[in-house]
Amino acid sequence: MPSLKDLRNRIASVKATRKITKAMQMVAAAKLRRAQEAAVAARPYAERMATVLSNLASAMEGKPGAPVLLSGTGKDDVHLLVVATAERGLCGGFNTSIVKLAREHADRLIAQGKTVKILTVGKKGNDALKRLYGKYIIEAVDFRGIKAVEFGHAGGVAQKILALFEAGQFDVCTLFFSEFKSVISQKPTALRLIPASIDTSKVPDLGGAVYEAEPEESEILGDLLPRNIAVQVFRGMLENAASEQGARMSAMDNATRNAGDMINKLTIRYNRQRQAQITKELIEIISGAEAL
Repeated sequence: MPSLKDLRNRIASVKATRKITKAMQMVAAAKLRRAQEAAVAARPYAERMATVLSNLASAMEGKPGAPVLLSGTGKDDVHLLVVATAERGLCGGFNTSIVKLAREHADRLIAQGKTVKILTVGKKGNDALKRLYGKYIIEAVDFRGIKAVEFGHAGGVAQKILALFEAGQFDVCTLFFSEFKSVISQKPTALRLIPASIDTSKVPDLGGAVYEAEPEESEILGDLLPRNIAVQVFRGMLENAASEQGARMSAMDNATRNAGDMINKLTIRYNRQRQAQITKELIEIISGAEAL
C-alpha cells in the first residue's frame, strides 16, 4: 500500500500532467481554426481542377497522343504509395489510421504479386512503416522545421513523384492522407495520382455542342496534369494539418478529463487512508491512556 507521501506525489504529478494536456488542447484549438480555413479554401480549387481535367480527358478519349500521366504506362506492376502523416504524435489515432489504410493497400498489392514502393511524407508515418515495410521505403520526406504548409512544400514532393515516374520507377501512384470532416471525425483517404483519377460524372452536359480548344487538349493536359499532382498533394497536406489539430484537440481533451477523474480517485483514496491513519493513532492514544 502506498504511503500518504507517495499519494501526494502522485496527485501532484497528475495535476502537472493535466496542466500540460489542457495547454496542448488550447494550442490545438487555436491552430485548428487556421488549418481548417486553409483546408476548406483549397477544396474548391482542387475540385475545379478535377472538373477541368475530366472535361479535357473526355475530349481526348479515343484519340492518340494522350499524355502518359493521364493514360498511364499501360502496366500495373509497380505501385508507389505516398503516405502523408504528421510530424508529431499525441493526436489520438490520426497517424495510425492513415498508416493502417496504407498497410492494407500494400498487403493487398503484395498478395497479388505487385511490386510496392513507399514514399513517406511525415516522420510518424516513416517511423510506423519502417518496422515492417522498411525494405519498401525508397525515400522519406519530413517538414519538422516547417510551421505552416505551403504550396512550395507540396510542389517539392510532386517533383520527386514526377522524377520517379519519368525514370520508370513505378506505374501507379496513390496518395494516402486524412480528409478533415470535423473535430471528432477524420477520414483516411486513398487518392490515385498517376494515372490521373478522372471522374466522368464531373463532365458538364453541353447538349451535343461541339467546341474546340486552343491550344490542343493534349497540350493543355500536358501542363495541367503535373500541376494537378502538386495541387492534390497540397490539398492532402492541408487536410492532414486540419485533421491532426482536430485529433490532437480531442485527444488532449480526453486526457484532461481522464486526469481529472484520476485526481478525484487519488484524492478520495488519500483522504480515506489519512483518516484511517488518524483513527489508528487516536485508538493507540486512548488505549495507552486507559492502560495507565
